Amino acid sequence: MANFNGLLLLSLALLFALAGATQYKVGGSMGWTVPTDPNSMSYNQWAEKHRFRIDDSLLFVYPPDKDSVLQVDKLAYNNCSTSSYIAKFDDGNTVFTFNMSGLFYFISGVEKNCIRNESLIVEVMADRSTPSASHSPPPSLESLSPPSSMEAPPSPAPAVEVSTPPPPSGASVKLVSFMGLLGGGVGLLLFVL
Repeated sequence: MANFNGLLLLSLALLFALAGATQYKVGGSMGWTVPTDPNSMSYNQWAEKHRFRIDDSLLFVYPPDKDSVLQVDKLAYNNCSTSSYIAKFDDGNTVFTFNMSGLFYFISGVEKNCIRNESLIVEVMADRSTPSASHSPPPSLESLSPPSSMEAPPSPAPAVEVSTPPPPSGASVKLVSFMGLLGGGVGLLLFVL
């Protein structure tokens, strides 16, 4: 019985350790800023060295009176367009959590900073742990007909300014990790005994 309990505790500890999302600090100790060293790694080179998953997050640290972060589409990214954005963050300590897979584009809210390479593309990997959705039925003939000339084209969605709450201190993640390791250690000890 003790062996089974130990194995169960060890399994739970491993599950907690593997299930946690990761928070990545953009720019490391320098934070979100214009790269000053031409030999340093660009934000995109940094992003290519990581595997981002759904529920992972980016931490952008910057002086809120001098900079901001814009989530933009590919066109705005390529043109460093600060006038067209999906979301604007200007609190100086922004946590952006990925809630789906795909490409995410970020630029500085200061156009001249974006032009000087304060920009980032992140690819978030698809979640392969959930079964794929069943195929939807083919569209009806009505949905395939061209729209009437009387219909107005859809207007673009307005830009949204998002105010983010302060980031978590990380203490809860550390506590859960510590408890998982402690439980795993106790479970391993019980398993050995």
